[in-house]
Amino acid sequence: MEKILPWFHLKSVPGIGNHLFKRLIDRFGSPEAVLKASPAELRDVEGLHPRLVEAMRSHGPPPGAAAEIETAWGHGFRLVTLKDSDYPPLLREIPDPPPFLYVRGDLGTCERCIAVVGSRNATAYGVATARQICAELAQLKFTVVSGMALGIDSAAHEGALSVRGKTIAVLGSGLNQVYPAENRKLCERIAENGAVISEFALDSGPDAHHFPIRNRIISGMSCGTVVVEATRNSGSLITARLAAEQNREVFAVPGSIQSFKSMGTHTLIKQGAKLVENAQDIVAELGQFLAAPTPAQESSAGVSRIEEHYGLTAEESRVFQSLGPYPLHIDELIRRLTIEAGKLSGILLQLELKGIVQQLPGKFFLSTEKSGV
Repeated sequence: MEKILPWFHLKSVPGIGNHLFKRLIDRFGSPEAVLKASPAELRDVEGLHPRLVEAMRSHGPPPGAAAEIETAWGHGFRLVTLKDSDYPPLLREIPDPPPFLYVRGDLGTCERCIAVVGSRNATAYGVATARQICAELAQLKFTVVSGMALGIDSAAHEGALSVRGKTIAVLGSGLNQVYPAENRKLCERIAENGAVISEFALDSGPDAHHFPIRNRIISGMSCGTVVVEATRNSGSLITARLAAEQNREVFAVPGSIQSFKSMGTHTLIKQGAKLVENAQDIVAELGQFLAAPTPAQESSAGVSRIEEHYGLTAEESRVFQSLGPYPLHIDELIRRLTIEAGKLSGILLQLELKGIVQQLPGKFFLSTEKSGV
């Protein structure tokens, strides 16, 4: 209780928004240190004018904060703060991250997240496409992030769950107010195979203004955002815009030129979003971000064991060490290893025959030893 209460205290100070909260934590390291800082130290922080400094010093812990924390713990939820190791690392980098998140389930490492969003009133084509792409992403060990709305969001979660993959739902309400009600069972399944998270208090309802706010979390914790189907005024376009502002990749799935439900995605493509038809299109664009670990990052003991077990030659070992659990295109391998294309293809074939490398469509390769395939 003593650890989390200061986070509620500082967040409740009138005038302290998420931007300023992050600035204070970056400067002082913790809410406790902020609340103990002198007026002179606080005035050095950009955006803290004297009246706000005085408000911080006179403001007490919010009534009911302790009861809120106890209730969350009683339901088996966790409160993950900006300073906790399991706070989504990419989300921490945006200008206005939530100071803390209510978490139901297991966030895990959140290092390879892809957001998939779209229309609530989706077509059969949109639903089927979202399910397929998300199943493919989950099979490639990516975490699918979406908003658990009806339509495309639900299909995204369902696609990941269909292959026992990991998925995370970001709510526009509190964890005690699952919205929409039709997705209560889906919420249970997501929590068992990933996490359901929110920055809003437990009993917060699904207010309209919450959803644009929560969209920055969906895009912010993901290295890329895929819009599957969206009208010209869809809220999904807000998520895409936020992703671009956060320097994340934006992808769009094309639809029928005669369907108004694809006008938003076609507009994104015209504006420079990457057109995607399957998960491999996404992986190809994110190749640098999702690059395999370098040989220096691998365990020397593990590599020696594999070399010995499979009788790898020096060249086979070098190629194998360049592959990881995430697909890498052959052109990227050629660039990294400076090996002639024909020779590299022969080595990869030998590694495939030994069962420790898998080739995916589009000349992508991954290590089955490191991916669990």
